[in-house]
Amino acid sequence: MKNRIIRAIAGSFVLISILLSIYVNQNWLWFTAFVGANLLQSSITKWCLMEDILAKLGVKD
Repeated sequence: MKNRIIRAIAGSFVLISILLSIYVNQNWLWFTAFVGANLLQSSITKWCLMEDILAKLGVKD
């Protein structure tokens, strides 16, 4: 369950930041890069901050 929520959050962040970069300011693309870097980091280290946050909120696997 956590993996689906994490993917949904990451995908939403990417889409929202792209829309913000189109309609507000191009600097929102840095947020897209941040999300991508965190996804890459979590694939290498097998640690994800969002997973820890969801666990503290009581979301089960």
